[in-house]
Amino acid sequence: MLMAEIRRVYEANFRVYGVRKVWRQLAREGIVSARCTVARLMRAMGLQGVVRGKKLRTTVPDPASACPLDQVNRQFKADRPNRLWVADFTYVATWSGFVYAAFVVDVFARRIVGWRVSRSARADFVLDALEQALHQRRPFAGSGLVCHSDRGSQYVSIRYTERLIEAGIEPSVGSVGDSYDCESVGFARGT
Repeated sequence: MLMAEIRRVYEANFRVYGVRKVWRQLAREGIVSARCTVARLMRAMGLQGVVRGKKLRTTVPDPASACPLDQVNRQFKADRPNRLWVADFTYVATWSGFVYAAFVVDVFARRIVGWRVSRSARADFVLDALEQALHQRRPFAGSGLVCHSDRGSQYVSIRYTERLIEAGIEPSVGSVGDSYDCESVGFARGT
């Protein structure tokens, strides 16, 4: 019975309603159900709402470039400051377009030690975030500091990798666009 009601609401609204709107419309009509049940049944029926806007990719891998090894292997723990940094960037939709925010997090302190905001996702702005982290924390060469990021072209660029090596930091990369890396440190994509 609930599947028929879900389909009726979905069709009556030009096949654009997603789970949340279908669930709310059913509730307005006095049909009580759990939101997760509506989601499960819509998925089983192959019904999906329309998503506004375009999908944006922040991590563009460069298959031709050599990548550093993964020194972290998802073990995001540090016994002292300046032992492990995690670098990533995300985007925020504004009225005038997207704004990109790059950050470098010290895993021990769970603190952003370097950040930059830019209107473009070029390698320059992630390099600026790294420079701010280096200026603020002043790690010394040979301290065993590892800077981990994903395989995005910004982080495996020659300039970024050379700057890490010049500062005495061991580069490390995980998989492409892996949000679990940042979430496990306490930061989530899109927030």
